[in-house]
Amino acid sequence: MKYDDASWHSDGDFPTELPAEAGATHIGMYVAWLLLQGMASEELAEDEEEDLQALRERSTTPGLFLLQCSEGKFVDDLISDEANAFTAVYYDLENGQYLEDYEEQLGAEIPSLYHVADTWENFDRLAPVIAQRLAAWQATQS
Repeated sequence: MKYDDASWHSDGDFPTELPAEAGATHIGMYVAWLLLQGMASEELAEDEEEDLQALRERSTTPGLFLLQCSEGKFVDDLISDEANAFTAVYYDLENGQYLEDYEEQLGAEIPSLYHVADTWENFDRLAPVIAQRLAAWQATQS
């Protein structure tokens, strides 16, 4: 299953002054958070160890990682079963809370959410919110 794709954003109503890569930032932030929590699929952990190490060392950014690792596509085989179950609820582009959290944490005083910089500073601002959402979701699963 494909949850999101950077091209869905950069090919649509997208700010002309930004590079297409900016369409991957919101996706990359979420995927990177999951992967850094140890929620990679076994296949990804085996096949992309070097890229995952770069992510852990922060020598690449979340959006760039997504573009390099999966061509900007967020698909279910990147993450573990638990991460997929959480993502189905939290990341859902129509009914989930992720984009609202992303906007609340990173969207103030910028022209659009595509203008959020693909930086570790922004990741660090968003990460605690995702952690809280996962903990709350996990509490409902037991």
